[in-house]
Amino acid sequence: MRAMVLTQQGPIDCDRLELRDVAVSAPAAGEVLVKVAACAVCLTDLHVVEGDLPDPKPEVVPGHQIVGVVEAVGEGVQRPAVGDRVGVPWLAWTCGRCPYCRAGMENLCDAPLFTGYTVDGGYAEYTVARADCVLPLPSGYGDVEAAPLLCAGLIGYRSWRLANPTGLDRPARLGLFGFGSAAQIVIQPALAAGEQVYVYTRGAAGRQRALGMGAAWAGGGDELPPDELDSVIVFAPVGELVPLALRSVRKAGVVVCAGIHMSPIPKFEYELLWGERVLRSVANLTRLDGEEFLDLASEVRIVTRTVEFPLEQANEALRAHKCGSLAGTAVLVP
Repeated sequence: MRAMVLTQQGPIDCDRLELRDVAVSAPAAGEVLVKVAACAVCLTDLHVVEGDLPDPKPEVVPGHQIVGVVEAVGEGVQRPAVGDRVGVPWLAWTCGRCPYCRAGMENLCDAPLFTGYTVDGGYAEYTVARADCVLPLPSGYGDVEAAPLLCAGLIGYRSWRLANPTGLDRPARLGLFGFGSAAQIVIQPALAAGEQVYVYTRGAAGRQRALGMGAAWAGGGDELPPDELDSVIVFAPVGELVPLALRSVRKAGVVVCAGIHMSPIPKFEYELLWGERVLRSVANLTRLDGEEFLDLASEVRIVTRTVEFPLEQANEALRAHKCGSLAGTAVLVP
């Protein structure tokens, strides 16, 4: 099969992925072989390639927003079956034994494996995955449009769930700082739930897009949202946005940092955190997150904006993602 293999971590200005012909692995016990139909490109892929996330599997095949069809199953696998369409997300395996797994927090597992980082992913024609970690996909979504749901959607959903305030007698006011793929997905169920959404993002095009999708306000630079927010999700991996987000939320408000990697957070006065404001991160996801979000995607039709690239242009897709030149999420098609 054809696969794009990471040869050496470093700036994507140089081609870091090499197109190779590699053997298709047979699924072991508990695994499935998936024929890849589409794999969306994620900022985390860029972190893996450029070395922000260290120590990947040697010569790893990146990619963790995979849509495909099960071609073969290993011993003991009853579901999914051959011919089923599935999604393969970032979480590839958890130990099931550590204190976090036993407490239902498998996203914090002490010895996890991650698709496209510590095991091979979807920048290829085939991939192997644990049968109990793949997700059934909702009908009504094409392969390419479903691919961004598997990380941008899942992390956005987990962040939204952890940011969601309770006990309000009015619609919640949610801030989205950064308006990439994850924010453009999560704004849709948030608006469907009756929330007011405020978007902070650089660039007039992004602000216009946010307003066109139903945001109550969109701004950037030195601007602050005109209303006190209940919660903010910081999607942009920019530490300087954290004090700004804390300044934007009310007492007892929540700021969620959604990225797996972020630039340093600058020093800020305790006054910004005082008033029982909460600052927290989101780490990975659980299988339950995936099931809940994809069930929600069956009820709330989520529109994803995508730009297709052939598999062999993965380096170009990553460069376009880094410089922000795309009008949607890059999706590789074998």
